[in-house]
Parts: sequence; structure tokens; C-alpha cells
Amino acid sequence: MTTDSLWLREEDDRPPRPRLSRERIVVAAVALLDAEGVAGFSMRRLAARLDAGTMSLYSHVGSREDVLDLALDAVFDEIPLPVPGTPWRAVLTEQLVASRRTMRRHPWVPELRATRPLLGPIALAHSECFYAALAGAGLTGPGLIAAVNVLTSYAHGHSAAENVWRATVRAPEREAALRRRVQDHLTRHADRYPTLAGHAQVEYADFDGSFELGLDLVLDGIEARLPPVT
Repeated sequence: MTTDSLWLREEDDRPPRPRLSRERIVVAAVALLDAEGVAGFSMRRLAARLDAGTMSLYSHVGSREDVLDLALDAVFDEIPLPVPGTPWRAVLTEQLVASRRTMRRHPWVPELRATRPLLGPIALAHSECFYAALAGAGLTGPGLIAAVNVLTSYAHGHSAAENVWRATVRAPEREAALRRRVQDHLTRHADRYPTLAGHAQVEYADFDGSFELGLDLVLDGIEARLPPVT
């Protein structure tokens, strides 16, 4: 007589695993990217995070690239869309400030944004809002496209550089020490670099203030190019 009877086995009290779905895969993908970056992302690691088999993921998504597209589109949902009727300059400021915060929370976003078109429904809704704000201000044609490019490039570049700086320097005391050393170097060589020594303000570390001031400068330039109101 077998001793492996069903009735003699201990009951399995573990809760059943949640059903796999595209939504769960995307949430887990964002968390994995936050932890490991694009270089550390793989379908095998994603499956392990979901306590699932790697091949089971392909019942819901077509490929690794599809998952990356879905994860990138999902994080755009963290950027609130503006209230209808908000002035164009406030719309762009709110969108870009929130976009920078999102890229700080998810440092892998600038890398993915630079390598693929943003055609997901959430990203396109934000692009529509962006274009509509500038078109409503009076820009059309190449001027409109140039304004979109310079604004998005500013936010993307600032965030990417900030992420690299924070990932490399990390500890605030190390950052402060490095800035002091650079400033001391410029001061010692002020005869060679007088403008840098006098105006670079290397010890200035207000990323938020620097970003918003730079954004104001860009928006001032765009506003100066708007057609006159008739």
C-alpha cells in the first residue's frame, strides 16, 4: 500500500499566486527597472520577481522590447494632465517640472526615451497637451516643432545629467567636498579662468532651483517669438 496518499499529505496553506496579467507584468517591470536599470533588465529576472515561469510572460506580452515600451508609457501616468483652460506657460511648466520628478524617481526613463518613439496612449495624451499649449499660444509649423524639441531636450538633458551626478557622487558630504575642490581649483587659477572663478558658482547645488530658472529662460525665449496678439 502506498504511503503517498492524498489524505495523508499536509494541507498547503500558502495563498494561491495572483493570476498573471499584463498590468501585473508592467508594475513589476517598472519596479525591476527602478532597481536594476535597463542594463539589468531581463525577462528571466522579471519572471522571478513575479514568481512565474519566463515563458508564461509571453502569453501577455510579445517581447522584452514590448515590456519596456509598456513600462515607459506607464510612468507617464505619474504626470498629471493640466486642468482645461490653464495658460500655456503654466501648462508647460507644470508638465516639465512633473516630468523631471518622474525621471528622478525612475532614472532609467531618459535612456529609454532617447531610444524609442513615444507612441503609447498615455505618452501621446501628454504630447497632445504639450503641442496644444504651444499651438494655442500662436506657434505653428517649424517654430512649434522647434519649441517642443528645445523644451523636451532641456528637461531630458537636465534630468539625465542630474541622475548621473547623483548616482556617481551619492553621499551629500562627498558632493559638497567635490564641489569645494573644484571651486578651490578655479580660484587658484583665476588668472587663467577669471569668468569661471567669479561666476560659475560650483558650490551651488540647488537642482530644483536651477532647473526651474533654466526653464523660465527657455520659456522667455519662446514667448519672445510668439506672434503679436491682434
